[in-house]
Amino acid sequence: MEFKFITHDNRDAYFNLASEEYLLRHTDGFYYYLWINDPAVIVGVNQNAIEEVNLAYTDAHSIKVVRRLTGGGAVYHDAGNLCYTVIAPYDEERDNYKAFTAPVIEYLNELGVKAEFSGRNDIVVNGQKISGNAQTVYNGRIMHHGTILFSTCFDVLQKALNPSKLKIQSKGIKSVRARVTNVSEHLKMPMSIEEFKKGLEQKFSKYCEKYEFSSNDIDAINSLVKDKYSRYEWNVGSSPKGENTFTEKFPFGIFSLTFNTEKGLIKSPKIYGDFFSFKDIAELENALDGVKLKKEEVENALKNIGDYIKGATAETISSAMFKV
Repeated sequence: MEFKFITHDNRDAYFNLASEEYLLRHTDGFYYYLWINDPAVIVGVNQNAIEEVNLAYTDAHSIKVVRRLTGGGAVYHDAGNLCYTVIAPYDEERDNYKAFTAPVIEYLNELGVKAEFSGRNDIVVNGQKISGNAQTVYNGRIMHHGTILFSTCFDVLQKALNPSKLKIQSKGIKSVRARVTNVSEHLKMPMSIEEFKKGLEQKFSKYCEKYEFSSNDIDAINSLVKDKYSRYEWNVGSSPKGENTFTEKFPFGIFSLTFNTEKGLIKSPKIYGDFFSFKDIAELENALDGVKLKKEEVENALKNIGDYIKGATAETISSAMFKV
């Protein structure tokens, strides 16, 4: 059985999530893979991204939202978060979570960080989570991946994962927020994430040969990026249907909007309130129907709202709906 190790400097979340799927579907043997993303929110395959992520905040701060192949909750990645992936033949007799987290725990312990496996899929230090893990199986192959919080910015994490004023109910899998901590806070001697990554790389490399993506690999991965991982339809539009409400008191009166979401699009919107109207509100509702649930799209759909509701502007309503 071949054991191969991969790492690279590409920090594009679209590319890195696509590369995992490519390796899962098109390789044999064992692969160990280390990677870092620029700021991104990674949502579970069964989650409602609209419900789990402050999309207004992520849009405003150029934070990518990317759907992964595995279950579990939404997580935040940045340059202070190291991601690792194991792709291997599937063995249902093996305790896969414990087996694939073991090298990471061993490495942390060598650094003096008292890490241990906890619950179903976490690595913790003193009861605080430093690593969440998830898995999926495809055609006799298993993909296990996890995050390692090294020096992540928790302030941004909290803002990105706190939904906006929209109140959303869906059948999507909800994230479970745990107490988290960074590895850097528990090290006896300070080190950079690059030094930390290098040490883990050396641990994997003891029993792996290094593998670099070929030009054919990269072309195939980039095709996946183009056709799937960079697309709104996959990252947000794949969310389960949701029932949404927004209510706010403005100078022109109370404005309430209810709607369903399907494939990331507004469906069956209804507008209510104690405002004064000049024209049939149903025309505004029709303008919103089928629009992507994004600030600029909603604002454009409501661009003529002042002709319908005295004192209302599209910018005021969209800014309140998608408050950063």
